[in-house]
Amino acid sequence: MLVEACSLGTFSRSKIKLKLFAWLLAGMASSDKPEIVDRGFKDKAEDDDDKGGFMDKVKDFIHDIGEKIEETIGFGKPTADVSAIHLPHISLEKADIVVDVLIKNPNPVPIPLVDIDYLIESDGRKLLSGLIPDAGTIHAHGEETVKIPVTLVFDDIKSTYNDIEPGSIIPYRLKVDLIVDVPVFGRLTIPLEKTGEIPIPYKPDIDLEKIRFERFSWEETVAILHVKLENMNDFDLGLNALDYEVWLSDVSIGGAELQKSTNIVKKGISYVDIPISFRPKDFGSALWDMIRGKGTGYSMKGHINVDTPFGPMKLPFSKEGGTTRLKKEDDDDDDED
Repeated sequence: MLVEACSLGTFSRSKIKLKLFAWLLAGMASSDKPEIVDRGFKDKAEDDDDKGGFMDKVKDFIHDIGEKIEETIGFGKPTADVSAIHLPHISLEKADIVVDVLIKNPNPVPIPLVDIDYLIESDGRKLLSGLIPDAGTIHAHGEETVKIPVTLVFDDIKSTYNDIEPGSIIPYRLKVDLIVDVPVFGRLTIPLEKTGEIPIPYKPDIDLEKIRFERFSWEETVAILHVKLENMNDFDLGLNALDYEVWLSDVSIGGAELQKSTNIVKKGISYVDIPISFRPKDFGSALWDMIRGKGTGYSMKGHINVDTPFGPMKLPFSKEGGTTRLKKEDDDDDDED
């Protein structure tokens, strides 16, 4: 009986253990279900939240790889700067402008300069634009100064914008886009800007006020032409030289080139004495009219060579249909200048 009781007790304990094990399995199974469902929703939400972050990581990775390639092979983006702007020629009709652009190529291979696109504007108004295709090649590990020549025609500007007057100074903005083709990077655009001022020159006004005789004879007479020059521009003119020809009563009394240095301030007046020699017997009544104190008609044409804040200029002058007179030695204004 004792043995039987022990066997039954052992059996009961084993049965209880089996039931307990089954209950634990059932509990684990029932507790797993909501976790599975919750996990599914959680993974989906995390996938949505991390999708942008993942793409950013991919981009960063590609960027890092690109930088490593650049460091290893030595590729880099070229740089450029407007190093200078020149005015090699400026006249009443036009201004020739040359823009120097310094381009540096850090790459181990030459890079082609595909296009140069440029625009010159003033106060937001277009003055000139253009495109230079196939502008050359920048040497490997080198630098090149590329020159961009442009021409501003003043008549075109004045006819387009009526408020731009001769003699004025206008502001300008230069915009340049350099398009280069670089290995690894591909086609790049390098934008550049530069500002400054450019003049719209105007010819000076000239007036032959008086003629003073230094030495008189019928065969050769030496005289001094007392000339007034008026600067019609908004900038100073530094006179260096002038060439001229003078007519009295439609008869040429000659001309010459003169080295003369004087400053004519903006919107100001200066006086220049010009020596000249001629033969009085060639003039007939015109000379006698001057000797008797009467005025005589004259014409005068020529050029002045001047320095300006924008570079040297050669400006024409002319006067037709003017009247002049003989200046006597005892005139009160002998020393006028």
